[in-house]
Amino acid sequence: MAEKLRIDKYLWSIRLFKTRSLATDACRAGRVKKDGTNIKASYEVKVGEIFQVSKSVEKKIIKVVELLTTRVDAKKAILAYQDLTPPEETAKYKSMFHSPLLLRDRGTGRPTKKDRREIDDLSDRFFNVEEED
Repeated sequence: MAEKLRIDKYLWSIRLFKTRSLATDACRAGRVKKDGTNIKASYEVKVGEIFQVSKSVEKKIIKVVELLTTRVDAKKAILAYQDLTPPEETAKYKSMFHSPLLLRDRGTGRPTKKDRREIDDLSDRFFNVEEED
């Protein structure tokens, strides 16, 4: 087990990023934080530290459990960190992939004005959930 490990190599080894260069780019772009401050790719990770990692729309909070120097399979990678992401944040991310399919029966023709308004109201309510808060 390693005593010193760079954050970019750690994030790559636990499979949060597909390549090490993507992990380095995320650090440079300020998408990897510790206690709310951006950290460099060369930051040395220690067991017990907590990091906030943003990947596109997904945000994760992870706690380092074990240092891995090489990329391992997914089953072992999960054991190297503890996911502290709140369940509602995870559910919000997953719900983005379960949008309603607005399908019409084949051969019914173009929607009427009333149909169009109902479709628009449905899609506005579904996709603008954040504005209701």
